[in-house]
Amino acid sequence: MGPGALSGLLDDLPKKKDENLIVGYESSDDAAVYKISEDKAIIQTLDFFTTMINDPYLYGQIAATNALSDVYAMGGKVITALNIVAFPEKMDMEILKQILKGGAEKVHEAGGVLAGGHSIHDSTPKYGLSVTGVVHPDKILVNNNCKEGDVLIVTKPLGVSIINSAHMIKECSEEAFATCVKQMTTLNKYAAEVMEEYPVNSCTDITGFGFLGHLVEMLDGKYSAEIFSENIPVLPEAYHCASEFIITAGGQLNRNYLKDKVEFKVNDFPMEEIMFDPQTSGGLLISLPEKYGEELLEKLNKLEIKSAIVGKVVKRQEKDVVIL
Repeated sequence: MGPGALSGLLDDLPKKKDENLIVGYESSDDAAVYKISEDKAIIQTLDFFTTMINDPYLYGQIAATNALSDVYAMGGKVITALNIVAFPEKMDMEILKQILKGGAEKVHEAGGVLAGGHSIHDSTPKYGLSVTGVVHPDKILVNNNCKEGDVLIVTKPLGVSIINSAHMIKECSEEAFATCVKQMTTLNKYAAEVMEEYPVNSCTDITGFGFLGHLVEMLDGKYSAEIFSENIPVLPEAYHCASEFIITAGGQLNRNYLKDKVEFKVNDFPMEEIMFDPQTSGGLLISLPEKYGEELLEKLNKLEIKSAIVGKVVKRQEKDVVIL
């Protein structure tokens, strides 16, 4: 569902006060965090979606990578996962086997244990994971604790949904699509392991609300951000596809929701679409003090997928985000 769809819907749900619930749904964070001892808290999250790729094995890998990402965005380690499956009764079960195989491999790569799951019949295949992680209560990273003067780092290029849409209608190359798939199946574990060496103020993963949607959540109405459009990392051919108006419904939902919160001072429609574009298994958005930015970036860029400093957090202005 697009940003704003659940706005206000949760306000009247019964609430129970529990001092051990460190992060709940009130803050729109990536996962819930519950303290179980002085030195340990558990992270709980789940995510699933319909197929976005024809290869069932890769679909399983992408869905699992996406679900596992929330634990890394909270600063934690994955320990267990449960499968969530909806599958048509008359569809070949070998397809489901390949989906589950792809997902299981990613759970194991994350260092977790696949402990079971639940399945139902449905007209459309759906797959994902319920994931449990652990983190020290003092080292939890939330998505709304950025500080004025922080630099903003993105750890994967943008444009995933644009490339996926273009591939469906044969408007991008197989090489560009392969690069996109490689990114979607790369765990944020590796960027998170580099990040944990630094005093990060805030972190989130970039998924359905797009780069700008998740950035606005991070700013939390307390600060604004200046984004340097020329620094935004973009998947190969995504800019060209956006310039040809190969865009997504999800991107338009994000644009409509954020239209009063974002100001573009550059005339660049394709880049606008890329920044609104929903990401499947996107990278991390990291906010940390400026003096650590270049050092962290240098270490992140030793990984196969390159990161970029894309902007900075500034004093509250009229708009949440200004694109320069």
